[in-house]
Amino acid sequence: MTAALLQIEALTLRYGGLTAIDSLDLTLEAGSLDALIGPNGAGKTSFFNLVTGLNKQQAGTIRLDGARIDSLSPDRRARRGLARTFQNLRLFTQMTALENVLTGMHLHVAESLFEILTRLGQFRSQERAALREAKELLSFVGLAAAAHRPAGALSYGDQRRLEIARALASTPKLLLLDEPAAGMNPAETAALKDLLLQIKGRGVSMLLVEHDMSLVMQLCDKITVLNFGRKIAEGAPAAVRADSAVIEAYLGVKGAGELRGAGT
Repeated sequence: MTAALLQIEALTLRYGGLTAIDSLDLTLEAGSLDALIGPNGAGKTSFFNLVTGLNKQQAGTIRLDGARIDSLSPDRRARRGLARTFQNLRLFTQMTALENVLTGMHLHVAESLFEILTRLGQFRSQERAALREAKELLSFVGLAAAAHRPAGALSYGDQRRLEIARALASTPKLLLLDEPAAGMNPAETAALKDLLLQIKGRGVSMLLVEHDMSLVMQLCDKITVLNFGRKIAEGAPAAVRADSAVIEAYLGVKGAGELRGAGT
């Protein structure tokens, strides 16, 4: 039986009188590429913020690889093997693509970022290894030719891939991806699909928040559906797609009834 890498139990987040995450249970198995979906305002990004430590839950537990992490700071969670990308890109736009990836290595490179970037470090062998790894990651995501270009000069799709490369630079066990296909054209989305499958092939587990349902249905092993902070469905893509509660959450009761009628 595959071990649970991420285990969430009764997780709850409230903002004043609003419950953003309502007693949520979720498990992600090691080696999986799963999705967390739901209408706008369902609580998906709030969930990511809880897992990564940007917000603190009022109740519940978060375990990564069997150990509780919900009392840890974001940087200590990252050291345990957790990385994420953001819905809104957070790149250093004036720095090169290579330098952006190097910033993702601060968790496992003993030298300071300043020493690496200015070539003043005493341990040149470690510096060379970091540069080799950063270049390999850029090649892996298809950005080898852009290594020395400013991140801000890259196309939107390339910036998305660069953010993924930077997240991978921290050598995560679990990568949380917040709408990685947002704003991409069909060709860029197809390339993203191939990249995520390659990342999975490297043994990195992933949890994906995404509105592109075609991408989700093609890629994911398991889908969890949120609505107003509560889990309303969970399972394989085909089962979730046919679930009446999921259809109503996305289309409303009237739209769901019309969709069912169209299928008869």
